[in-house]
Amino acid sequence: MRAVQAVEFGGPEVLTMREVPEPVPGPGEVLVDVAAADVMFLDTRLRSGWGGEFFQLATPYVPGGAVAGVVGAVGDGVDPSWVGKRVTTATAASKVGGGQPIGGYAEKALAKADALTAVPEGLSLAQAVALAHDGKTALAVFDRAAIEPGEWVLITAAGGGLGTLLIQLARATGAHVVAAARGRAKLALAERLGADAVVDYSEPGWADKARAATSGAGANVVFDGAGGALGEAALGILADKGRFLGYGASAGEFASLDADAAAARGITVYSLFDVADPDTDWSALADRSLAEAAAGRLEVVIGQTFPLEDAESAHAAIESRTAVGRTLLTIGSTV
Repeated sequence: MRAVQAVEFGGPEVLTMREVPEPVPGPGEVLVDVAAADVMFLDTRLRSGWGGEFFQLATPYVPGGAVAGVVGAVGDGVDPSWVGKRVTTATAASKVGGGQPIGGYAEKALAKADALTAVPEGLSLAQAVALAHDGKTALAVFDRAAIEPGEWVLITAAGGGLGTLLIQLARATGAHVVAAARGRAKLALAERLGADAVVDYSEPGWADKARAATSGAGANVVFDGAGGALGEAALGILADKGRFLGYGASAGEFASLDADAAAARGITVYSLFDVADPDTDWSALADRSLAEAAAGRLEVVIGQTFPLEDAESAHAAIESRTAVGRTLLTIGSTV
């Protein structure tokens, strides 16, 4: 079968299409005939050589932690009725809060049977895999924020897959949204999805503009998908007794926050690890996100797709900061 391998650590050009042996599902596993694979910012970071102390990857490896497709075979102990069903799933090596996001950029991928989510009618496989990571994470973060109608919500990295979902969830609750992103295309997308105000955080004074959008009162909730200095600046836009939920690092690193200063203002800070606690039912959240999209209550924004053999361009688009929504690789014509 064909698969994309990172043959060494480096730029997007190290992604190379190769013929590799077809994987065989072991006990509790299935083999998915992949129609679409999710491409994450994390994939680009790992390919560059970052994060070795956390993921311990050795080249060559096949990137990609989530796929959608049709179950082609099952291993021992797996209900054979899964064969032929449309599913979205993390790859066998990947899991929330651990594992390695690998194995997805391929024509066939292994997955754990207990990680499978059936794709409902009316939803494409491309839409389903675009929600594989973002759907359940957005709902977990949103639920923890406990937003009240009329509150102001600041969302950084608002033009990405997770940010676009959070805009819609916050607006549906009756909150006011300030969307912060980089570039006119992402800001226009945020406006179309219902943001009350947009600010470009690549421009000087963006934090002042974001606070001004709340009539100077500050945001009640910050959803920080950017991290780094952008996330740190977003903390300053919060009103006293606000909630800060940091789940992303598109700026390169998670935000480094002054916990004492936040506590002195009554601000509650949640990291992704606080949201992803052991009691989180990720399977239920995945089902819920697909159901919301299938019912038309959540728009899944797929900004760009590339054929499997052009994974290099997918990574380049993400690293150039030009990608909006989700970025996918597609295989065949069944998406």
